Amino acid sequence: MTITQNKTNDGIELVVSGRLDTNTAPELEIALKQIEPAKQILHLNLKDVEYVSSAGLRVILLAHKIMLPTGGKMVLRSPSEFCKQVLEATGMDSILSIEN
Repeated sequence: MTITQNKTNDGIELVVSGRLDTNTAPELEIALKQIEPAKQILHLNLKDVEYVSSAGLRVILLAHKIMLPTGGKMVLRSPSEFCKQVLEATGMDSILSIEN
């Protein structure tokens, strides 16, 4: 898995590619904890994520929880077809903000 961080007009974008699973989820968790959540938007770009496990979903929910208390927001950007299916199957698509 690779994670690229880009600055946007309204916050930060993390572009994730590869597999988001038990082995790689801790890397994303570390990257998320280094972001200052204060009133900005975290765009989590998942267009190149080929697989996501329950460990990956946990970290995605963590990103959501990190941003909320300070008025920030987390938006999933362009989730891959596999990610969309997993988000729908788990009901997370109704909890999280998703941009296609």
